[in-house]
Amino acid sequence: MTDKLARTVRGRLAAAGCLIVGLAACGGGTVSDSPVASTQTLAFAYFQRCVNPIFLKQLQITLNGVTVTNTCAAAACHNNATGAGGALRIIPTAQTIDVTNPANTPEVIRASDMYKNFYSTQGETIIGSPSLSLLVNKPLVRNVLHGGGQIFASEQDPNVQVIEYWITHPAPQGQNEFSPATYAMFNPADPNTGACIP
Repeated sequence: MTDKLARTVRGRLAAAGCLIVGLAACGGGTVSDSPVASTQTLAFAYFQRCVNPIFLKQLQITLNGVTVTNTCAAAACHNNATGAGGALRIIPTAQTIDVTNPANTPEVIRASDMYKNFYSTQGETIIGSPSLSLLVNKPLVRNVLHGGGQIFASEQDPNVQVIEYWITHPAPQGQNEFSPATYAMFNPADPNTGACIP
């Protein structure tokens, strides 16, 4: 191998290594994170009624030993327009959609801001595995950095339990995110009036 070719190969290998490290740092995960293949999806109705409101709540956030109150959807955090919070993007003004109204077809819902929030949030999960999901690990600062600091003190936090419940209760195999079978995640099983389980 000529000197010039050897330098080119070494340079490209170094660039590829930097790219891999950079991509891992960007998402806050590690190169060893293993993807889990799944044809299932998480429940849209439960997300909009139970999970999305967590992003809008005033929460105590601890960063570098200082505790402040803020929302996850704040301008400097995960706000879709101005946030600096990585891949998770939230549109704080997203309106809820009556999933039981026949006029709200999957196409109509998928064009909504609430669905954009759902889609972005689902991207931070490993369906069925909250312990591997950045949506749980980052706000707990559990084996991963979170630029926004520690949001939840432990898995016992009711917000964490709601998120974990959502991740572990996907729509049934072969059904989409709007499946009425997911209404069992409410008590009573009504996505408009039922209380969020857990």
